[in-house]
Amino acid sequence: MKRRAFLSVVAALTAFPAFAQSKSMKIGVIGSGRIGSTIGGLWVKAGHEVMFSDRDQEQVKRAIDGLGPKARAGTVHEAASFGDAVLIAVPYRALPAIRDEVGIRLRGKVVIDPNNPVPSRDGDMAVQAREKGAGVSTAALLPGVRVVRAFNSWGYSTMGREANRPAPRMAIPVAADDPAALRLGMQLVADAGFDPVNAGSLAASRAFDLGSSVSGQIMTAEEMRRALSLK
Repeated sequence: MKRRAFLSVVAALTAFPAFAQSKSMKIGVIGSGRIGSTIGGLWVKAGHEVMFSDRDQEQVKRAIDGLGPKARAGTVHEAASFGDAVLIAVPYRALPAIRDEVGIRLRGKVVIDPNNPVPSRDGDMAVQAREKGAGVSTAALLPGVRVVRAFNSWGYSTMGREANRPAPRMAIPVAADDPAALRLGMQLVADAGFDPVNAGSLAASRAFDLGSSVSGQIMTAEEMRRALSLK
């Protein structure tokens, strides 16, 4: 029985090969609250240079505390310009303001989108975004940006606790319409300490929106693929 269990684990790992650690890159973080600071901190620990920004400078100070020289503080404008990729982690209602403020600096860049529309907090725009699908809605709000949907269906405490656990790692689905952006998004999910699962297009990402059947569930990559009916 033990040998059979061991072989099943090996088979699962070879079916979903781990991404090798990527070379250091520059990542901007807009919104350094619980999600932004957690994911950004994991990238710093993976060797990336991360610039944290927020309208609340005290929040930025807390985000970079103890992370060392690869973590730095900046303005929203500076973080948008600094990053080869940018994580935007803000209340959904703030996305139009981010677009108006730094949208031109984000054009052509990969933007990681963990943001969830919550009607009680974000109003009517959230109702429409939930009906349309959050990933597609974010792309419409940020024209010219290569949106990657990831990290959106799990709380910061779960991700902080489960990151970099022994194999099999916790799975995070990733979706994008741009193939190169999808690949980079999957790499950054792996660098943060999770197993990335290619979930297809932004339209398909609705399957793992907040409140979906996989939302908040801790699964392996194999389990996540089955749950999302992926090949």
